[in-house]
Amino acid sequence: MQNPAHIPASLPNFSDLPGLHDRLTTLWHEEALESWRAPAAAFPALMARQHLANFELWHTEDAARTPGASDAELARIKRRIDQTNQRRNDLSEQIDMALLQALAPLALPNPQALLHSESPGLMIDRLSILALKLFHTREEIGRPGPPAGHAERNRDRLSILDEQRRDLAGCLEQLWAETLAGTRRFKLYRQLKMYNDPALNPAVYRLPSTSEST
Repeated sequence: MQNPAHIPASLPNFSDLPGLHDRLTTLWHEEALESWRAPAAAFPALMARQHLANFELWHTEDAARTPGASDAELARIKRRIDQTNQRRNDLSEQIDMALLQALAPLALPNPQALLHSESPGLMIDRLSILALKLFHTREEIGRPGPPAGHAERNRDRLSILDEQRRDLAGCLEQLWAETLAGTRRFKLYRQLKMYNDPALNPAVYRLPSTSEST
């Protein structure tokens, strides 16, 4: 079991992750994304970039549901959703890879420890989405001129989301503490998406080639 005194300060502290998500969500709604710069520290930068992918994905999916959007507009939006979702998944994996690389000099995770079914990167992704849900639910509570009962329904929704985030954030902190103590371990679980790979998506590779069609 690791002595906490021997844990490098460069390893992340996940206790402020919900706060980081909230600060970035508010910032990106108030300022142009082009002016934002990722934090200098490696782990906060990775987590911020992963949250940015979810932020962009959220608003792109909103655009996909715009009434009256043309087929051409929807096709462009769908491609953007696919690209952003791939970036989101890639960054979740990069977080796990970076954590495992940082733990390796400490001989962690302990290969004999109990395996956790979900990695930190996947939990961080879920927390990122919860932060966006919380922000937009608060927005709906204060929305001017909503239908009757709208604010009350969203207050109930906000309470549920708050509890879900507290629970998940606590589970992430517990997993990390137990990993550092050598009593639990996690692995990198690659999502191996197939639809973005032309060699694996039958809708792409079954198309006749240019030479066959001429």
